[in-house]
Amino acid sequence: MIVGCFRRNRDPLGNDSGQAMVEAALVIPLLALILIGMAELGRAAYAAIQVSNAAKAGVQYGTQNGSAAADATGIINAAASDAANLTGLTTTSSVSCVCSDGSASTCQPTDCANSHIESILTVNTQANFDPIFHIPGLPATFTLRGQAIQKCGQ
Repeated sequence: MIVGCFRRNRDPLGNDSGQAMVEAALVIPLLALILIGMAELGRAAYAAIQVSNAAKAGVQYGTQNGSAAADATGIINAAASDAANLTGLTTTSSVSCVCSDGSASTCQPTDCANSHIESILTVNTQANFDPIFHIPGLPATFTLRGQAIQKCGQ
């Protein structure tokens, strides 16, 4: 009597060639899904970086001298040229003021009695990202936003 010895039911010739094909059929779709997800994530990250860099380019243009901060068209063009690969980029800019001593200012020359006015330029960019593959339960498009804030040269 043999105790604890079990015999597997196998092909008498030991041929297991079908097993590898079944494993491949189960794993390949999963690997393809992972690769597609990585590509979509890479596209989204690239677009987000472009939107952010466009805001930085706009604020750099606007702060190069005192009059460029009021040039909204130049700021928009600088942002658009930095993000040439993006479609539908919208750019807005605004200038606010503060006194150098920290008190509030309305950008009028008479606001800061014992200090000087500091102008602050804010550039906001926005673009929609449309993924190639849509996942149920997630929105069809994503809004990417960028913002850059910098003091203007006097």
